[in-house]
Order: sequence, then C-alpha cells, then structure tokens
Amino acid sequence: MDQDVAAKEQPRYIKLNERDNVAIVVNDFGLPAGSRFASGLTLRAFVPQGHKTALVDIAEGAPIIRYGEIIGYALSPILAGEWVDEARIRMPEAPDLDKLEISTAVPAPLPPLEGFTFEGYRNPDGSVGTKNILGISSSVQCVKGTMEYAVKRIRAELLPKYPNVDDVVPLTHAYGCGVAITAPDAVVPIRTLQNLALNPNFGGEILVVGLGCEKLAPERLVPEGVSDAIVRMQDEAFDGFGAIVDAIMTQAEARLKVLNTRKRETCPASDLVIGLQCGGSDAFSGVTANPAVGFAADLLVRAGATVMFSEVTEVRDAIQLLTRRAINEDVGRALVGEMAWYDSYLARGGADRSANTTPGNKKGGLANIVEKSLGSIVKSGSSAITGVLSPGEKATQKGMLFAATPASDFICGTLQLASGMTLQVFTTGRGTPYGLAAAPVIKVATRSELARRWKDLIDFDSGSIATGEKTIEECGWDLFRLILDVASGRTKPWSDRWGIHNDLTLFNPAPVT
Repeated sequence: MDQDVAAKEQPRYIKLNERDNVAIVVNDFGLPAGSRFASGLTLRAFVPQGHKTALVDIAEGAPIIRYGEIIGYALSPILAGEWVDEARIRMPEAPDLDKLEISTAVPAPLPPLEGFTFEGYRNPDGSVGTKNILGISSSVQCVKGTMEYAVKRIRAELLPKYPNVDDVVPLTHAYGCGVAITAPDAVVPIRTLQNLALNPNFGGEILVVGLGCEKLAPERLVPEGVSDAIVRMQDEAFDGFGAIVDAIMTQAEARLKVLNTRKRETCPASDLVIGLQCGGSDAFSGVTANPAVGFAADLLVRAGATVMFSEVTEVRDAIQLLTRRAINEDVGRALVGEMAWYDSYLARGGADRSANTTPGNKKGGLANIVEKSLGSIVKSGSSAITGVLSPGEKATQKGMLFAATPASDFICGTLQLASGMTLQVFTTGRGTPYGLAAAPVIKVATRSELARRWKDLIDFDSGSIATGEKTIEECGWDLFRLILDVASGRTKPWSDRWGIHNDLTLFNPAPVT
C-alpha cells in the first residue's frame, strides 16, 4: 500500500499509559505527513506502522515515555507529530540490581478456574504429554549423522507399525567432546541434555546413542535405575555400520511398542506445562500479542498449570517490574541472581544488552532493548511469580515461573523443553517459520496484516486488539481455548502441518578446549 492509499484510512495511534508522551501508529504501512488524528495531532512527516510519533514537544535531554516508563532520552528537540525513531533516542542505564524493590507488590491470588481439561498422554511419573514421541538422545556430536540415518529408517520401516506414535525425534547437538566437561558452567549443557530426555512428550522411554570415547559419558544422560538404554558405536561387538544401525533400530522398536500403548485421556488443565516466547518482535508485541498471551497465561495459572516465560536480555531492562511481583524474598533474589549472572556472562564476551535488538525489531518500531523488554514482559500476565529456573533446570512447581534462557529462539526453545515444557506459545511481529519437533508451537501474530499474508504459517491473529475489533480479554480467552485444543491434538499448528522444525541448540557458556 502506498502513502496515498494509507492516507485515506482513518489515522489511528495507540497510547498505552497516561504518562506516555509518544504513541505508535496503527495503520497498515504507516501514515504520511499531514495525517490528522482524532485528538487533533497532525503528523509532520511520514511515520511507518508501529513507529512512534511525539504527542507533545519533547525537549533535548527530556525523557521519552512509553508503557508509562522511560525508554530513553531525546538527543535533540522533538516536535509533536514528528517521527521518534531510534536515532533520536539515547538509551538509559539498566536498572541497578542492588536497588530493586522485592516482593513489594505481590499480586493477590487469582480466583481458581475449574472445569477446563485437555486430552493428554499421562506418564507413569504423573506428568502429561501433548504428543507421543520417541526421543533418541545423543551424548556427542560425532554420532549425529548415524542417528539421522537410523531415524530415517525408523520412520520408514518401523513407525508405520505403531500408529499411536507421532514421530521419532533425534536429540542431536554440538557438544560432548572437546569441551571443558568439569568447568562450573558445563552444568548448563549437561543438565539440559539430561532433562531433555525426560520431557513428558517422550513418555519416559529413554534411549541414548553414544560413540564411546567422548568426555560426556552416555551414562550421565540415563536416569538412575534405567538399564539397557545405551548404544555405543565403538562397541567391539558391532561388525560394521549396518550392525550399529540395526542395534539402534532394535532398541527403538522395543520403545515404540511401549509408546504405542499410550492413549490420550482427559486431564485437568493443571497438568499443562506451557512455555512463552517472543521472536521477531515489533512495537505491537507489547500492545496486542503479548497482552493476549499474558491474559491467557493468567487463565492457565488460575487453572493450576505451570507457565514459564524466559529470555533474560528481554527481561533485564524491566526487571524492576518483575521483582515486585515475586511471591517471596527468595524468588525475588533468584530473579536478581539470574540477571547478575547474565550481566557477567555478556561482559566476559565483550557484549552488552543493546546487542539484543535486531534490524527487524527496529524496522518494526522498537527503538532499543528497553522498549523491547517492556513489551516482552507483558506476556507474563499479572499473577505472582512463584519460581525461578536456571538454564535447563526442570520445573517442579506450578504457577508463573521465570525460566532463565538467552533470547535466541532456538536456545530458548531447547531450554524450555528441558524444563518440561510440552507446548509453546510464540509471539511474532515480523514473522518466523520457527517450530519444534518435540512440542507443538502456536504462533501468534501481533498484526492482522502479517496474519493475512502468512495465513498458512500463523496460528492466531491478535491484531484485532489494535483495531478495536476485539479486547485483550476476548483474544486471551480465544487463545486459552486454542491452547487446550492443540494440547489435545484436535488442532495442529502450522509448523507441525508443514513439518517445520528447528534444530535443538544447547546453551554452553563453558569453555571449549
């Protein structure tokens, strides 16, 4: 759409808080100079969709306020109606971790939400999966090619015999040898691999393929009490590659027989473990998609479920809003601890938080990581934060949890799977084909234009919030119901329909030798 066509639409902007002195343009493809809003404000220049315009004159050095919070300071005078792009904003310092309020505004418990169920796969340990998958773990990158060859044969020759099993997924990675296996930070990738195999969608059927000379011994990936779950390629009993593959297939078939007996059964919504994530965010993320997800997250918490949000660098600049919601001092201190650890991690690498925002984020109207963080945390809803997980740590409690991860989509998804996530809700403003083989991913668009254009990649359109066609509450309820349908296997998200699944990516902050 060109600017002349855009000008014929009723100009609209969104101001989120009474304190805000900027607002974002709603109209698809932006608005040209001369566009006049119902408030009387007239644009002095073209402003792209999602980008900010000044509502009042802003003096040099004065704060620029969105979400009721300071997202930066004006580098030069900005007149009302001008485009407030990233080049005109000086980013503020990150919140001082030593001066945060902790547990000062703990939300009251939300009213219980009863009677909501889904059809899931109950496991012997009491956990419940949303898929029925054979996951085959690996202890070292060297076996990746062998595993992929074996899985190709398993899918072709064995899987048709076991129709109740959804898929066979190789849990491959770039780790296991040439690494500082005893370094303190090595606990992160090792714990992640241990817990990935225990994801409820794998039904408790453990199988590990190793080489035999790697630093990460396959035994470390097998829970205590589980025997006969390791195939070592270097085992002298194997005569050739074919014999190795046959052994993997024999072990796989034994587990497929068990998984094939799993049946979906009615389970309370409290058995869900839901992960929340952003990818390709834009200025609408904190206006439409993330508020809708946050409302749905509150519904899930009310129903007794486990919900986790993540991405440290997309929380760090709004951490002052989260520590106040920590249910107690210990949870608040744990939040601060994860922020401090990541600050140190970035400093060791010569990077800082400003490296987070991508060219796509900026094109979508996000000026800096402060503005991005304020929109990102909205998906955590309004309930108390009841727990904090270190990277790859398994969730053992209910409620709203912060699961510390990098912001990388692929690493975050891998770590949330290790934490026990069985379904992920993923918001996007720019669009991404991201998907996970081990768990269904519901992709939520921030804008209706994106949802229309990517009609066979986006699962849920929250753009109707920006246009006023639906409320946040209405979209939140719709999304909540969609989560139950996808968890039950009644609705397949587009990434599963197309088979678009990203590789697992470990987070390894430890040295490589």
